[in-house]
Amino acid sequence: MTDFQDAKALVQAQYADLLAATTQDVATVLARRMTADALWRGVDPFGVVAGPDAAAGAFWGPYLRSFAHVKRREDIFFAGLNEIDGFSSVWTCSMGHLQGLFDAPWLGIPATRKIAMLRYAEFTRVEGGQIVEVAFFCDILHLMRQAGIVAFPDQTAQHLVQPGPLTGDGRLLTPQDAAEGEKTLARINTMIGSIDAANRDPRARTPREELLENWTEDFTWWGPEGIGATYTIDRYIEQHQGPFRQHIADRSFNGHLCRMAEGTYGAFFGWPNLTITNAGAYMGVPGNDVRADLRVVDVYRREGEKLAENWIFFDTLHWLGMQGVDVLGDLGVG
Repeated sequence: MTDFQDAKALVQAQYADLLAATTQDVATVLARRMTADALWRGVDPFGVVAGPDAAAGAFWGPYLRSFAHVKRREDIFFAGLNEIDGFSSVWTCSMGHLQGLFDAPWLGIPATRKIAMLRYAEFTRVEGGQIVEVAFFCDILHLMRQAGIVAFPDQTAQHLVQPGPLTGDGRLLTPQDAAEGEKTLARINTMIGSIDAANRDPRARTPREELLENWTEDFTWWGPEGIGATYTIDRYIEQHQGPFRQHIADRSFNGHLCRMAEGTYGAFFGWPNLTITNAGAYMGVPGNDVRADLRVVDVYRREGEKLAENWIFFDTLHWLGMQGVDVLGDLGVG
């Protein structure tokens, strides 16, 4: 059994210190555990930067200027070895919401002076007792909707401030049975293989037959803003899988940067995962022939032999930007 407890403690200590940080000292707080050249990836418009000063400048400083009394409402936390590099690196995955009072404009989005919940998923690579790499995803469109700006009013599924696991056991702060993590990762890999097979021959199985191999009948899919959340295999097909496969063409899988599991939880992210063509006006964006990159996070909960819950994050602003759509600018808030 691999012991991830030191890595977990390091990242949790970093999170605790960030809650007490200010715009003046957040770079110093980050530097306590981040190496000087640590790679920090953020969804658009934050970008990819190196080092704690740059990470503070890209995200944490502006965020803390706009949101007061920030709390990290963490629903899922676990660690694992990264399958993509041959299980040689240790990563943690944290998912939930950053809760705060939206007291000053952020990214041009007008402040509400009300509670706001920023959906996030954060992957952290730990090496030699320090943080050497971070990938931070958040759902900016979801926050915009809380501020009254509905960029995609015709999304096919449901807007919700999304809860954590139904079982309430998503924060794995203690050691887990390694066999359970291997079982979760195997199921995730089988599911990826099912998608690949469907892409090669969409007529070999029906969507329902494809999904039943890896998902419980009543699984919940917690999708990003612009698509929304959906529930049960049939409604998932109707409200996400069907529209996506109907409107998106020429899907190319680019792979993942991290894919891991611990206990009954697993996750992956890519940079980008997919390159796709929005041929059929997906999400209301006019159809085009642009090959646009989609950076995606999937976080999973396994129940028994199958996957029962799935939380999804897209770097939607990046994908749209490659198609010439500037969501913040076009809405007059950027």
